[in-house]
Amino acid sequence: MARLSRAFKRLLVFAFVATVGLLAAAAGVGLLLYAPAHSTIEAPPAELNAQAVEFPSASGATIRGWFVAGQPGRGVVVLMHGLRGNRLPMVRRALALKSDGYAVLLFDFQAHGASGGSRITFGYREGQDAAAAIAFAKSRAPNEKVGVIGTSLGGAAALLSKAPVDALVLEAVYPDIRAATANRVTVVLGERLGVLLAQPLASVLEIVMAPILGVAPSQLRPIDRMAEIGAPVLLLGGTADDRTPPDETSAMFDRAAAPKYIWMIQGAGHTDFEQYAPALYREHVLGFLGQYLRARL
Repeated sequence: MARLSRAFKRLLVFAFVATVGLLAAAAGVGLLLYAPAHSTIEAPPAELNAQAVEFPSASGATIRGWFVAGQPGRGVVVLMHGLRGNRLPMVRRALALKSDGYAVLLFDFQAHGASGGSRITFGYREGQDAAAAIAFAKSRAPNEKVGVIGTSLGGAAALLSKAPVDALVLEAVYPDIRAATANRVTVVLGERLGVLLAQPLASVLEIVMAPILGVAPSQLRPIDRMAEIGAPVLLLGGTADDRTPPDETSAMFDRAAAPKYIWMIQGAGHTDFEQYAPALYREHVLGFLGQYLRARL
């Protein structure tokens, strides 16, 4: 009996140490994930003919970006970049939109690029930035309909902002933070370890998220916003995406109200869809935006 008692105590000590170690590891991973991704942004490409702008956000950061004037009646499109990125990967989209007559706003989320901010929050504070960007675009083009193209984090932020728009393009947007975290852990650890550890680590990261970021996991569920968009929506996903798998994109689509459209891009992973299939991208996305943003004469 004494031996059993000692073995049980050792088991409890081991479980306690393992739990503390897991929490510490999760906190360390969390701090890395949430660390800012600031970078120097050079002058915009000359062919973009963009004006440097900045505006305040309820996130507490000053948001910096570029505004491109458009033709009257063509609409204005706000471009929202992905996680740990900035406005630069959105330049190709901006050039395509500009050539089609749209006004364009591209900017850096808080804790990204040249904007202020100290912590990436996976859509919460970035949603406040998205709302500020949409309001700024409306102020610069007050008579135009407003569209948004959001990639990954950018799409999540657009949804979480609850800001009304006239058309919304969502590219590889995660449904909720647990799925997003578990998928990325699996990618890092590989399938075998990921199957065992992805969900437990995602759960622990949710625990440390609130004290580090002041954000609850329940506040990071873009899928809950799909039925409330109130505007036409186009969802894009890659059939080989291991961070936002096709079934998650389909689940987002199922929750959306009509009019809604989906384009699953054959062979694409969690990548820049415009660069992966530029001609098809412009056909689908510019066709969708043109249908809902251009003034009818």
